Amino acid sequence: MRTRRRTLGLSLDAVAHRVGCSKSYLSTIETGRCGPPGEPLLRRLEEALGEPAGRLVHLARLASTPTDIRRELTELHQRQAAAGRVAELLRGLGSGPASTSLDEAYRSGELRRLIDRISPPGEPGPDLVPLAREVPVINKVAAGYPREFTDLGYPVGVADEYVRCPDLADPDAFAARVVGDSMTPEYREGDIVIFSPARDVKSGSDCFARLWPNDETTFKRAFFERGPGEEELIRLQPLNPAYPPRTLPREEVVGLFAAVSVMRAIG
Repeated sequence: MRTRRRTLGLSLDAVAHRVGCSKSYLSTIETGRCGPPGEPLLRRLEEALGEPAGRLVHLARLASTPTDIRRELTELHQRQAAAGRVAELLRGLGSGPASTSLDEAYRSGELRRLIDRISPPGEPGPDLVPLAREVPVINKVAAGYPREFTDLGYPVGVADEYVRCPDLADPDAFAARVVGDSMTPEYREGDIVIFSPARDVKSGSDCFARLWPNDETTFKRAFFERGPGEEELIRLQPLNPAYPPRTLPREEVVGLFAAVSVMRAIG
């Protein structure tokens, strides 16, 4: 308030007269010897000092907030600003002599400082929103009858198509697009299901199953069972009752990967 008043060349008397309060009270507000005044006076001060409507009210509310909360809010704003700057660098925004490329930001150390601001070293950061992991869509998986599996010859984690999945820490996670209707009504044709090799597979889990000897794959609900001779069996159960289950010896199921998320278009 004092800075703004002096910038405008106004005296305490002049402002006090405009807003209807005493000069001495206005002085105690400016010097911080008393708490912020009520909102009606703050709104008159905003008008007298040419401040945007609500600015002094907002600052007064902020001043009455506990110190630790103000500190957290300040850190949050700084992290958001740093994240916005990183997004600009990644998109290659900016032009002219003042612009900075991603390579320049890396060489100058700006990128490191931004990353440290977003996630300070040594801080676990449970309050931070995790960055969405890019998950490769490796192939279509039949939710009907098994079909040939291929990883398209790419290294692990590499594909022609990716989906973003937050709250997923598994670097080996992959996705597949559902074909067929044997897993309706919970899964529809065209859904993209994300599977995590790191997730424990339990009896009754919905799984991407890779079968021997032809590397066939299918998407089914897997149940662990025992045969008449106590041999281990895996029953691959469709959710659509129009399709029969398939029970296989454990050794013919060379891979079971639990579904952890599903994405679908609306409409």
